[in-house]
Amino acid sequence: MRRLSGRVAVVTAAGQGIGRAIAERFRDEGAQVHASDLDADLLADLEGCATAVLDATDGDAVAAYFEGFERIDVVVPAVGWVHQGTILDCAPEDWARSVEITLTTVYTTLHHAIPRMRAQGGSVVTIASAVSSTKGLPRRAAYGAAKAGVIGLTKSIAADFVGDGIRANAICPGTIQSPSLDQRIADLAETFGSRDKAMEFFVSRQPAGRFGTAGEVAALATLLASDEGGFINGQAIAIDGGLTI
Repeated sequence: MRRLSGRVAVVTAAGQGIGRAIAERFRDEGAQVHASDLDADLLADLEGCATAVLDATDGDAVAAYFEGFERIDVVVPAVGWVHQGTILDCAPEDWARSVEITLTTVYTTLHHAIPRMRAQGGSVVTIASAVSSTKGLPRRAAYGAAKAGVIGLTKSIAADFVGDGIRANAICPGTIQSPSLDQRIADLAETFGSRDKAMEFFVSRQPAGRFGTAGEVAALATLLASDEGGFINGQAIAIDGGLTI
């Protein structure tokens, strides 16, 4: 039996990378998946899911989107953005953008999703990071702070709504092979002078000697969304190849 049969799952930033892998895995596990992304083209070939273009930074648009749901069993707010730099490289507008995209979108999504979960319970699965309140890495000041906020928000939801049968857990990936990573390597190559040096910067941080895969993160999300994960609540779970050992 598929582990998420009969459940309604909402996944944001589902056009590519981790969000896409989670939407596809949830679909394959039997969920009725509602997948959204800012980029319509990225959703065009996502089969078997109800898709919608959604700017998760637009609070009114998010509110209108969730008005269409009577029931939600699983929600994965996966929107995020990585600013590269120390606090001295982080201008006020960089800080504001990091918080808006990486943290405030999680707040807005869950603010509207949780009321549709309280009647029957469900699972909130946020995408935090190993780089957060658990570990600091070079050139991740704003990103680490915003992801730490995601963990804090997730834990507060777990405490507030456990009586409603709602579990909330944060997945904390290490470096995951994805289009986002490819772009970060390309951006850093301009700073370091070559793609090889930028790649060395990322690979040198990997105790496992490789990047993780979006599919591995999706497998963990599926566990947390299913009955098999029913006694896991309020946790920040690292999937990072040993980065936070």
